[in-house]
Amino acid sequence: MPGTGSVRLVSAPGRSGHHEGVETDGHPLTYLLHLNGWSATDYLTRLDAEYRRLGYGRIATKDRKRVTRWTRYGITPEMPAQRAMAALHRIPAEELTARPWPEFLKLACIRERQLLDAAWTPQTTIELLDRVASTGGPMERRGFLVVTGIAPLLAGAATAEPATARSHGRRIGPQTPALFDKALAILRRQDDQLGSGHVHASARAQLRLITTTLKTRAHTEQTARQLYGAAAEAARICAWTAYDSGHHALAEEYYLGALRSAASSGDPVVTANTLGFWAIMRYSTGDPHGAADLVNGALAQARRIGSPRMTAMLHARLARAHAHAGETRASAHAQNAALDAYDRARDHSPEEDPDCVYWVNLGELRMLAGSCALNLGHPGEALTQFTAAEDRRRSSDTYREDDFPRGAAIYLAREAEARIALGDLDGAVDTAHRAVEHMGGVTSARGTSTLGDLRSKLAVRQGVPVVREFLESTA
Repeated sequence: MPGTGSVRLVSAPGRSGHHEGVETDGHPLTYLLHLNGWSATDYLTRLDAEYRRLGYGRIATKDRKRVTRWTRYGITPEMPAQRAMAALHRIPAEELTARPWPEFLKLACIRERQLLDAAWTPQTTIELLDRVASTGGPMERRGFLVVTGIAPLLAGAATAEPATARSHGRRIGPQTPALFDKALAILRRQDDQLGSGHVHASARAQLRLITTTLKTRAHTEQTARQLYGAAAEAARICAWTAYDSGHHALAEEYYLGALRSAASSGDPVVTANTLGFWAIMRYSTGDPHGAADLVNGALAQARRIGSPRMTAMLHARLARAHAHAGETRASAHAQNAALDAYDRARDHSPEEDPDCVYWVNLGELRMLAGSCALNLGHPGEALTQFTAAEDRRRSSDTYREDDFPRGAAIYLAREAEARIALGDLDGAVDTAHRAVEHMGGVTSARGTSTLGDLRSKLAVRQGVPVVREFLESTA
């Protein structure tokens, strides 16, 4: 595919989803019918025209069940029909060989192509961000853009044009970006406490307000850079909350916009933070090497920032990426780098660090180390790290469960999983109860899914009374 990076279509979990409120069955052809407003007969009529143009004769346009057989019953169309489909949807013929049915059709489902192909200029970026923020909900859309090539995007960000002054409109001063920064700091903490489901709409509203300000108000170059930085962080929060709500492809759109805006701002903090959070989604959804590329890009920015706390966070993210890839030695090396950086952070006042790493402490790093050990098949080491993170005798370095209930629930579920692997079912159930309590009132598909996975692991042992009681009480 042409452009800055390659793409693929990802559908939300399950057999059914929505596109602008329309039910689909997860098949790319079904999506294309709904996207274009075509009935089965409409589609066959259009396909017939391509079929005849290619010299294959005619297709029975009234046989609506033919489309149903293709989309619901696993019937593969004959190759002439597939070639006609490729022609109808402007898909290169060679893709039929590279992507067997129905994979090649996903190339016609891609949205927001401009997020990859458009020039890395401030004006283009803000127009794209404004459009994504205005059409980004509800979050049940399907058929979104997903990037599969990271290096070209990092190269594009490195050569992006910087933000410039604007002379039209009523002038705003340097206090305006500071107001946005305060609002975004509140959103970050609201997400910790309330969960992504409550915060996503607020983040989109902030992003629209920032983009409108950039497009309509006069400002200096310095103010413009700060506003682009604020837009990047708002888009980053939109991306994170979409991901945490289970909408990974929508999150990818926002991360692309956030990276573009961060590049125009020239702010290494918002750039590194965007890449670091994007990496979480990458290694959690099957692309650990892409995640490592993102974190390495963030670490290059971190050298300009000089914040040991941010550097520690990024090395911990790199350790997670390597653990997901099964790379034990590389993960351990990154974990040691994270701890070394955090030791340097002890000599820094928290006020010297960017606000976006307010949540990083030794307890968090230990929780991440425990998660790495669990990924790598070492439940004993995982449990050691998890319990050390919870040691309240060192209050400044303990994991702050009450401040981060969603994170606590996820980490506790992982601790329970480690206990199951070690045969400690009583401890696993006690820990699972704590995880469930923390998730109460927090909206997070990721957290809910993690607890669901834990219940499935416990269900294997439901013959044990304490396990059966837990499953029944939390059903």
